[in-house]
Parts: sequence; structure tokens; C-alpha cells
Amino acid sequence: MKPLAITMGDPAGIGPEIIAKFFAAGVSAPAIVIGDAGCLERAIKSLLLPLKVQTIQTPTEARYTPDVLNVLVKSNLPADLPLGRVDARAGQAAYDYITSAIDLALEGQIAGMVTAPIHKEALKAAGIPYPGHTEILADRSGTSDFAMMLANDELRVILVTIHVALKSVPDLITKARVLKTITLAHAACRAYGIIEPRIAVAGLNPHAGEGGLFGHEEETAIIPAINEAVTKGMKVSGPFAGDTIFMRARHGEFDIVVAQYHDQGLIPVKYMGIEQGVNVTIGLPFIRTSVDHGTAFDIAGQGIADASSLAYAFEQARLLQKVAAA
Repeated sequence: MKPLAITMGDPAGIGPEIIAKFFAAGVSAPAIVIGDAGCLERAIKSLLLPLKVQTIQTPTEARYTPDVLNVLVKSNLPADLPLGRVDARAGQAAYDYITSAIDLALEGQIAGMVTAPIHKEALKAAGIPYPGHTEILADRSGTSDFAMMLANDELRVILVTIHVALKSVPDLITKARVLKTITLAHAACRAYGIIEPRIAVAGLNPHAGEGGLFGHEEETAIIPAINEAVTKGMKVSGPFAGDTIFMRARHGEFDIVVAQYHDQGLIPVKYMGIEQGVNVTIGLPFIRTSVDHGTAFDIAGQGIADASSLAYAFEQARLLQKVAAA
């Protein structure tokens, strides 16, 4: 079985700590870490965990035993790298971990990747022109049709627009973009083994536009996209008001909600608890899941970071791996 790769995230954040805790608790399937051996060794030592770091050059060199953390080294950061602060060196390293994992996935050396959090300001400080993971993944893998999905055990949400200013969202809500996201929502549910997904589409405006009283994006873009998706055989309904659709989905009426912008979709999922949330990039030629939280610079190095979201992201990647192999 090919391993999943866990990228270490920003070395100045809680990534090394949650990875060390995750491995110490026991890993359910083959996994390697792409990151910095020194950072992980310091985290293990500070937490007094019964782990040792084994450096590897390729995934095939990994040997899986309960007390070993296999690290494919992609940085050699100084021991005095400050924790909890934006640092260009950390931003560059985090980027290198991600791109290495992408390349290994495209080469078929790993089954997919699970990502620890990165810091956007650190990426910028390093001169890396991407706002986040999703855009890096899509660009390096040559993927044009992709979307971000946030999920937990009760709710799945996929986004039409992602990391853009709120004032730019209305101009980006087009029939083509909404239809593409609906199609990706259908594919995402199928990847989880849901044969006939029930897809709900949220409106952009209050009350889903109220027949044009509060905006016209529903009539000009969202409804036409829904209608075309239905003609293609997908079970899609909406647009529904954003203030009620997530509750209906959580109660089992729908399998996934198409949200129009970042906070509309992510607030409902994160409000239910980040420890059981996972970020999944849909449309890539490989599996990618991620924790549903940030670098938590305010608690980095204090030993109190919760590894639950990382564990959940790993198990979701394993589930996707199993369904794909079935």
C-alpha cells in the first residue's frame, strides 16, 4: 500500500507539534512526513514522546514501526528559528514541503497528501505568490477545475469562490463557475461512495435574492447553472437562503451544499468545531485533505495544540483512498 504524505506546514506554527502527537497516538496506515527533521525532533523532545525520527530520501525507504516517524527532509532550518512569528525561511520551507508532496503524488510514489497549516504572510515574505494551499496545488498539478470542500461528520460544503475579497465575489458568480462547482460537488460525493448525491445550492444574496429584490445573481447565474446540472442528470436543488440551507443539510436533507463564497460556507462548518473538520481539495489528480485550522502562532511551542483535526484529515484521506481502490 502506498503511503500518505503529511506536509509539516509552517515550521513556526503548531504543525510539528500536532504531527508528533498524531504519530505518538498511533497511525492507522502507512504515512511519512515531508518536512524538517530538526523541527520534529525538537517537538518530540519537548513533548517527551516515545518517538524517534528516521530520515528518508524516498517514500520506499520508509520502515513503519510504532516508535518511528519517517521524515523525507526538504529543509534544514536553524535550531533558533523563532516560533509563533512570521518568518520568510519558514514560508519558503512550507512551500517546499507542499510542492515536493505534489510531485511525489503525480509520480505515483504516494497515495495522496494531508497538509498541516501554512501561514499566508510567511509565504508572502518568502516571495511566493499564492494565497494558500488550494492555489498551489492546482497550479503545480495543472488542474483548472478545482474547488475547496470543508466537511465533518454532519456537513459537507463546497465553495464557488475561495480566497478573494468579498467585494469581488458578485462578479465571479457566473453560470459557468457555479455549474463547474456543482459538478465538482457531485464528483466529491461520489468519491465518498455516495452514488446519487443530493446537492443543495445556496443563494448569494439574502433570501436567495427574493425574486430579484435583493440582487440578480440568482436569476442570471445560479438558477441557470442548477437547471443545466439537472439536465445532465444531477440531483440539484435551490437556490436556498444561506441562513437556513446548512441547517437543512446537517439534518440529512442534502449530502452537500454549494456555497457561493468563503465565509458563507466555512463559518457553519467551523462553528461546529475545528477538531472534527477537514479541508478537501476536489478535482486534483490525487487525494488531498487538510486540517481545518491555522498555524496558531499564539500557542506554538506551548505543547497544548490539539491534533484531532490532523487525525480526522488523515482518516478522511484513508477513506477516499479505500473508496478509490474499491
